[in-house]
Amino acid sequence: MSETTGESGGEALLELSGLKKHFPLTGGLIFKRQVGQVHAVDGIDLTVHAGETLGLVGESGCGKSTTGRLAARLLEPTAGNIRYAGQEIGHASRRGLKPIRAEIQMIFQDPYSSLNPRHTVGSIVGGPMEINGINPAGGVKNRVQELLEIVGLNPEHYNRFPHEFSGGQRQRIGVARALSLNPKLIIADEPVSALDVSIQAQVVNLLQQLQRDMGIAFLFIAHDLAVVRHFSQRVAVMYLGKIVEIADRDSLYTRPRHPYTHALLSAVPEVTEDDEPRERIRLAGDVPSPINPPSGCRFRTRCWKAQDKCATEEPPLVRLEGNKEGHLTACHFPEQPSVHGRDVVLDPALRS
Repeated sequence: MSETTGESGGEALLELSGLKKHFPLTGGLIFKRQVGQVHAVDGIDLTVHAGETLGLVGESGCGKSTTGRLAARLLEPTAGNIRYAGQEIGHASRRGLKPIRAEIQMIFQDPYSSLNPRHTVGSIVGGPMEINGINPAGGVKNRVQELLEIVGLNPEHYNRFPHEFSGGQRQRIGVARALSLNPKLIIADEPVSALDVSIQAQVVNLLQQLQRDMGIAFLFIAHDLAVVRHFSQRVAVMYLGKIVEIADRDSLYTRPRHPYTHALLSAVPEVTEDDEPRERIRLAGDVPSPINPPSGCRFRTRCWKAQDKCATEEPPLVRLEGNKEGHLTACHFPEQPSVHGRDVVLDPALRS
């Protein structure tokens, strides 16, 4: 089932269908040859609708950042389709991508390495306009200073260099750069993970305000489930190159159906009024290698509900009985649709 069946108030802006990215592994001291592949993204369907935020979560190494770079066409897909505003761009040429480059922008994870230390703020934020031949009313400098003010920086910082700013301020510069071409879609790759908690809140609130004011859609990639819940309308859960569950925020956080989602949510710190400890799920073993992922369900090697069927049949991403149309899960033996954290039945070996 395609993920495009999910509910949303806007039209489909970005559609990923059967998307794959395999990185070749080479070996040999003299004659290099391919000896394997890293299955970073291995056949996913995702849709981001106009004006919404889709959160993409999962453990480190599951393929989230690769998905974001594929969506922005910073990487060439191995297979599958990428459609933007109805136009296929998955294998478009550099010339074919030029008209839509301005509409898809990225905010990168590291605010320290994503800004050129030799360029001033004015050059960093104004560069995209000059490259694309855009001459805004009042000139590039005036527009850059407007953007700096929009993201909460002093317009007089136009001539300063990145090393003169804190991490949170640098990330705001990155946001201003992404806004310089008036994009319709921003792919935010772990935009607050390198920041202090107080600064994280400021940046996330800034992105929310920009979305309300400018109608920008976001693919928000993160591993912090609390931040994702605060900012996203829908959430997709990724494990080892596959989407295992996708739903609207409230449905996923209160009634997760996939065991992996259940385990992730059980690890989120939560303060309860009765101070009773919440059931924690401790996953057994390590994440399998994406070079040789498990057969069938990729989560089965760590799942307390795995059976023989899980090793031979890959579960499709489908709507389960009792779920809303937009709640899709890929599991042969899903969790019961009750309130999260109150009815978990675990093998004793998995209890913390």
